[in-house]
Amino acid sequence: MIGLRIVYAYNWTDVGPTLPAIGQAFGVGTTAWGLLLASFFAGAGILQVPAGFFARKWGNRRIALLGAALLGIAAVASATAPDYSLLVLSRFLAGAGAGLFFSPGIGLVSALHPDGARGVPVGLFSSAYNAGGGLGVFVSAILLGPLGWRATLAVGGGALLLLLLLTAWLIPRSSEGIAPPTPGPFRLPAVLRSRSVWIMGLAFIGLEGASLSASQYFVPYAEVLRGWSVAFAGAVAALLVFPSVLGGPVGGWLMERFSNRRTQLAVFTLIPGVALIALPFAGLGEVAFLAATFSFAVGMVYAMMYVAARYLPGVGHGDLPLAIGLFNGIQLAGGALVSFLVGAVVSGYGYDVAWWFLGGVIILTLVALGGLAKIDRGPDLAPASAAP
Repeated sequence: MIGLRIVYAYNWTDVGPTLPAIGQAFGVGTTAWGLLLASFFAGAGILQVPAGFFARKWGNRRIALLGAALLGIAAVASATAPDYSLLVLSRFLAGAGAGLFFSPGIGLVSALHPDGARGVPVGLFSSAYNAGGGLGVFVSAILLGPLGWRATLAVGGGALLLLLLLTAWLIPRSSEGIAPPTPGPFRLPAVLRSRSVWIMGLAFIGLEGASLSASQYFVPYAEVLRGWSVAFAGAVAALLVFPSVLGGPVGGWLMERFSNRRTQLAVFTLIPGVALIALPFAGLGEVAFLAATFSFAVGMVYAMMYVAARYLPGVGHGDLPLAIGLFNGIQLAGGALVSFLVGAVVSGYGYDVAWWFLGGVIILTLVALGGLAKIDRGPDLAPASAAP
C-alpha cells in the first residue's frame, strides 16, 4: 500500500513542470493552467464521500484498487488528449480515481492497527503521498526535455498500472473489511452530519489549496522570475513536497502522544502560511529552507488530521473512511477553487502576489478551527451511530 500510495501521488504532481509546454501546445495561458489543475482536484473531491459509502458496501481493498486503476488509465489517456478540453476531462477522471483510492486506503491501513498505535503507520501512509508528489515534480521536470510533455505524463500512469497488478496479488481479499448490512430503510450516517467533521474540512481548505498548488506553480515561477532552468527549479520544487515524508510520522506520533490536539493542528498549520508569505523576499538558500519547512509542517498536519479523525465525536471504526472522505472532500473542493484562483492571481498580479494569496488563505480558513470541540479523548470512542 505504501508503494502504491507513492506512485499514486506521483500522478498528482507530474503535470506541474509540464504546464508551460502544455500551454504552448494548446495556446492557453496561466488562467487555463488553473482550470487544468482544478479539474483534477475537483474530481478527487467529488468522489471522497461516495468512496466511503462504496468501501462500506464492497470493501476498502476493492474500492482502493479500483480507484488506482481509474487514475492510471486516465493519466495515460491525458497524454494522448487531442485538444485542451479533453485534457481537462481526462485530468478530472484521473482525480476521480484518486478520490476513490484515498479514504478506503487509509481506512484499510488504520484498521490493521489498534487505538493508540495508529499514529506512525497512518503517518507513514500519509507521508508516502509526499514522497510520490516530490518524485512527480522532480522526475517530470527531468523527463520533460528529452521526452516532451505527453510521454512525461504517460510515465506516471503506466507505472501505476504496473504496480497495481502486483498490489492486487499481494493484498489478501480477507482485508476487505465490508461493513454488515444495516436493517431497515437507508439512513444517512450520523458521521456525515457531524459538526466536527465539517469543521475539519473547512478549516484546512487553505492548506489544501496551498499544498496542491505550491509545487505546481513553483517551476514556472522560478523559470520566469528567477531565471532558473526547468531541472533546477524542479529540484528546488521537490523541497516543497519531500520533507513531508519525515513530517508525517512525527505529526502522527505527536497527535497520539499528547492530548492538546486542536492546539497542535493550529500551530503547525500557521507555519506553512508564514513560509509562503515570506517566499518572494528570500534568496536561494532561504527559499530552500522555507520550502523544506513548508513541506515538513504540511506532512505533520495531514497525519495529525487523519489520526485526529478517529477521536472525533461519533466516528467509529466503520465510519473512518466516511469521516475522512467528507472532510477531505470539502478540503479538495475548496482547494480546487483556491488552485483556480491562484492561476487568475498569477495572470493578473504576478507570482509574488500569488504566494501571499496562498499564505493568507491558509491563515484565513484556519479560523474555522476555533469552532472545533476539544479532541482530547482517548480510544473509548463513541459508537458510530452517535450524533455529535
